[in-house]
Amino acid sequence: MKVLGYAAQQAKAPLKQYSFERREPGDNDVVVDIQYCGICHTDIHQVNNEWGSSMYPMVPGHEIVGIVKEVGSKVVRYTVDDKVGVGCFVDSCRKCGPCLKGLEQYCVNGPTLTYNGVERDGQTRTQGGYSNKIVVDENYILRIPDNLPMDRAAPLLCAGITMYSPLMHWKASPGKKVGIIGLGGLGHMGVKIAHALDAEVSVLSHSLRKQDEAKKMGADKFYAVPTSSSSVQESFEQLEGYFDLIINTLSVEIDWNRYLSLLALDGTMVVVGLPEKETPLNASSLINARRSLVGSVIGGIRETQEMLDFCSKHNIASDIELIPIQKVNEAYPRVINSDVRYRFVIDTQSLD
Repeated sequence: MKVLGYAAQQAKAPLKQYSFERREPGDNDVVVDIQYCGICHTDIHQVNNEWGSSMYPMVPGHEIVGIVKEVGSKVVRYTVDDKVGVGCFVDSCRKCGPCLKGLEQYCVNGPTLTYNGVERDGQTRTQGGYSNKIVVDENYILRIPDNLPMDRAAPLLCAGITMYSPLMHWKASPGKKVGIIGLGGLGHMGVKIAHALDAEVSVLSHSLRKQDEAKKMGADKFYAVPTSSSSVQESFEQLEGYFDLIINTLSVEIDWNRYLSLLALDGTMVVVGLPEKETPLNASSLINARRSLVGSVIGGIRETQEMLDFCSKHNIASDIELIPIQKVNEAYPRVINSDVRYRFVIDTQSLD
């Protein structure tokens, strides 16, 4: 199946138009005409080979929304013209403990990533959503609720589930105090979802610049944590021992020890961003109040569908800036500089 997309030919290279072939759809496959694809910071990490595992040519994109164009003979969940989504992975081993529990993102043998991955045959490269078509097994397709705008639903497939999963697992709920570090593509979804769960939600940011926007999204409180050490000390002392749950969305290095001090007894800080460098950790930051430092990555297919249905019920969607694919190379530096409110989404129909 011939497909048109945008690809990086080598590390840190600008993305350019690229023609390639996808595998022929099988009996259990769904062919999706891609309408929109969100830009995730992961795309930039992968294009630039910042994690050391990139393969080229690379077509990025794992926040995919489109319309079913064709279904295999054994497909039972979807029909032509359905609105569907594809997230961060397109297959898994289906046999290990996590897979059998619906936690395919933690597949012991590794999930098949939507791009920069290899299919279960061990040979076929996967390519992502900066393209006009994709072929995926029906068991790894999501249904997009009708009341969610398709372009604003795209980032839910990564940013939305990345925040929903830890908020649910660590039981954000009425009476719980939740802190979100960073109000970017991930953070703004965390605020909306935590607010819908009736938790008290606070944003911890480096300035007050986004305070009004955060309040409109449902943030109860907004704290600026300036970069000067004296101001930082005052800010942290004010909030020491306050939060039950903190989610760190940042993919840059920060002092985890300072933020751990903001947790109450038995509080938890969840790391969902992936900094390039290792972060020093003092044992006292944990043992002084029986605190936990944990990590979380996206969600399984079942939980991702649950998240989409939750967002549908509460009218939650991502705040986006829609761009034609020809402007993707302009968008990347803006993502790095946090110059977007709050997620870029590519209109892949601009490929035609």
